Amino acid sequence: QVQLVESGGGLVQPGGSLRLSCAASGFNFSNYIMNWYRQAQGKERELVAGIAMSSEWTKYSDSAKGRFTISRDNAKNAVDLLMNSLKSEDTGVYYCNAYGMTGGLLNEYWGQGTQVTVSS
Repeated sequence: QVQLVESGGGLVQPGGSLRLSCAASGFNFSNYIMNWYRQAQGKERELVAGIAMSSEWTKYSDSAKGRFTISRDNAKNAVDLLMNSLKSEDTGVYYCNAYGMTGGLLNEYWGQGTQVTVSS
């Protein structure tokens, strides 16, 4: 079955760095756009970063741009999010998301989420 398994979350001090990883299985990873979403307490889930199927483009939220880097390795079915210069506002649950087509049908998959807490 389809699985998206996040790792790398935890507690980090402001200004620090953290790398989130997402391991995918059970679907054709290279045919899916991959995204990282974040949901902070009391706020709606927002797109933090996205990357095209063959890494031909990336996109970032205004808050993430310049600080976060999304990357993928299609040979390993993995997508990472490197977060630098972390702020308290980056605190939230981060979700790995896959969006694409399988057999002509649109599909969207989600991981369970991993908590990132930025605090001194």
